Amino acid sequence: MIALVLFGSFFALLLLGVPVAFALGLAAAVGLLASGGPADLAVLPSVFTASVSSETLLAIPFFILAGVIMEYAGISRRLIDFASACVGRRTHGLAAVVVLAAFFFSAISGSGPATVAAIGTILIPALVRAGYTRRHAASMVASSGSMGLVIPPSVVFIVFAVVVSDFAGVSIARLFVAGIVPGILLAAALMVACLFLPRTAPVREPVTAGAPPPAGAGADPAPLAAGTSWTGFGRAFLGALPGLLLPVIILGGIYGGIVTPTESAVVAAFCALLIGLLVYRELRPSMLFRVLVTAAAQSAVIMLIVGMASVFAYVVTVNGIAATLADALLGVTGNPALILLLVVVLLLLVGAFVDAISALYLLVPIVAPVLLAVGVDPTTIGVMMAVGLALGLITPPVGVNLFVAAGIARTSLNEAFRGIRPFFLAGLVVLLAVTYLPVLSNWLPDLMGF
Repeated sequence: MIALVLFGSFFALLLLGVPVAFALGLAAAVGLLASGGPADLAVLPSVFTASVSSETLLAIPFFILAGVIMEYAGISRRLIDFASACVGRRTHGLAAVVVLAAFFFSAISGSGPATVAAIGTILIPALVRAGYTRRHAASMVASSGSMGLVIPPSVVFIVFAVVVSDFAGVSIARLFVAGIVPGILLAAALMVACLFLPRTAPVREPVTAGAPPPAGAGADPAPLAAGTSWTGFGRAFLGALPGLLLPVIILGGIYGGIVTPTESAVVAAFCALLIGLLVYRELRPSMLFRVLVTAAAQSAVIMLIVGMASVFAYVVTVNGIAATLADALLGVTGNPALILLLVVVLLLLVGAFVDAISALYLLVPIVAPVLLAVGVDPTTIGVMMAVGLALGLITPPVGVNLFVAAGIARTSLNEAFRGIRPFFLAGLVVLLAVTYLPVLSNWLPDLMGF
């Protein structure tokens, strides 16, 4: 009965258009009222405060700050220029540039929407000029941005390690390493999907799609792509080198035992700040207040979701709802392959309605005990959930990445959703691969001793 009240009120609030974070908190309050009365509401502030003050979760705002600094400092534009120099001259080269640039940026920001915003303002107008429809330009950038949930340093892995700690221990460093191979596979699958996109004749006149790029950023990386000389490639590489070194510093510090994942996020933000101020000199001191406000606003949204989702998860746990649902899932079948398939379907369904962080707090208490009971490694569970929830970023009706990309492309959300099919199918292939081939997740961290 409590489960029906809790989840029923949550989905009813979603249907009424209440934001996910507040829907989670209100549904939790309704669940507590139904189970124990008004006195039980007193526990909500302490649960909320304890969840958002976790030292591990401090990594989230600092990685967001690093991503915002990259955008304002011109680092993202130089990464796009380097990607264009690598693959821009090939057939569908600009589409490959989108995927490669998103891969580079994801290795620093750890956020899907941040990646879409950073590369979309430059690349969506360029894609339209190259003959791609606005629909496919938006869906291509949105899909590529979803790699931010899989490629380290992923915010999803940080949150998963915190939530799953009640059931099994897995380090953030191991999850970061485990995401490398699936991230590369996802990038390759998206590039293959790009080969099947139709194109018209290139548009030569200026296209006014999207918001203007950040200060110092060009509207189109095509000039570098036009050069095939080693000189042009070397110039692009040297320009992007400080940005390319950031993931090396972040992950090298973690894997070398020099810093914790939380400390590495601080190092990433500090290094991005030095690059913007002293190396590229495009980030001026007068811009720092705007950078901090932007990062604070983005961080506040995520931490509010974390706090509300923690309250919801608390109600699920104390009322035994998670254990009941887990037993029911095991009662359907004891076949590990079928259970994995059920979890994949559940991931896609939940990811279509709520953001990745909320989905983790909703699903981990339910599916983690079931998967662990049938012998699935916690690392595989984390990677599987990251890839599955990455698809949720491009799946209607929520599809946060598509909201951002459609806004930049100045096209309707329905049009952007219509162009997502080839990318969704490519991502689904990768999701099934990491689900049923655990070696893809465990080989590299086992090799490196994590």
